[in-house]
Amino acid sequence: MTRAYDKFFLPGVMKKMGFAFDFAVNGCGLAADSFYDFFIASKVARAIEEGSPVFVCGCSGTELVLSVFERVGFSGKDGAWEDFVRFDRSPEYWAGWIVAFYQWESGVSFSKIRDYVPFSQIVNMYNPLHEAPKEKFLDVMNGIIKEKNMNKATNLHNLRKASGLTQKELSELAGVNLRTLQQYEIGLKDINKANGNTINSLALALHCNFYDLMEVDF
Repeated sequence: MTRAYDKFFLPGVMKKMGFAFDFAVNGCGLAADSFYDFFIASKVARAIEEGSPVFVCGCSGTELVLSVFERVGFSGKDGAWEDFVRFDRSPEYWAGWIVAFYQWESGVSFSKIRDYVPFSQIVNMYNPLHEAPKEKFLDVMNGIIKEKNMNKATNLHNLRKASGLTQKELSELAGVNLRTLQQYEIGLKDINKANGNTINSLALALHCNFYDLMEVDF
């Protein structure tokens, strides 16, 4: 999977988003879900997904929040950024930090993450997940999304089942990363936006036409 920015910058983005959500909620008094909505509506979320140098490595957490506020026309709490001091790591900090990791690792947009799991629910995962490895959060999120999609089997899932192949076998046969294949199959990632080579390889392995794999609503 091609990512918008290098892993070298990921720890910085995670810390920045952690501070931003902590500041917005505990410094400016916004509800966690409200700031997350602002974050998406401002298109700052999209800019991070696309690897914008301004938001990946060119601003602080405070500046990220102020940019979000400016873009959505929210006045915020005057002087909050001057008074806000944090010496510990709040649940909101952890939630912003781990969501940044999940978005980079999975390639799922911040907007789609919200569609599956409200940010406030992620905040509530602080105990006990804040002490677990970051990869545990990946498994938990993917499990939640898989459960929500259980009654909406994708074409890829149906075709793989019909072929008698396991996910691992199809992954090896098509030369597609297993985690990526799983994400397409449960609808976590949009297969309609998949790389042409990926679609073609899957179609060849499943002996079908590439458009049989696409998800089209009529």
